Amino acid sequence: MKRIGLLAVLLFLGACSDVSRYTTVSPNASVRQKMQACMISEANSRLQSGTLFANTVRATAEDITNTCLKKLALQAAGISEESQSAAENIINNLRALKNN
Repeated sequence: MKRIGLLAVLLFLGACSDVSRYTTVSPNASVRQKMQACMISEANSRLQSGTLFANTVRATAEDITNTCLKKLALQAAGISEESQSAAENIINNLRALKNN
């Protein structure tokens, strides 16, 4: 029930024009604040791309939660999302070279 309520809040905030107000937190913010900001940002991104309602509410909420947990864990380990993305691109490029 909590997840449904949280997703409803995310959708409401996603409809707002100034979402960045809810998705930006200071580096000193609590883990909970960072998690909430990440989930709002992720839900808004999916809303904008049209994929937010592709699955059930529960499945989408779990996916958003897992995505944000991963992002926050990488940040806590000192690995930025940009670094993770760069590493994924390198691996994909090497895979493409191997397949050619």
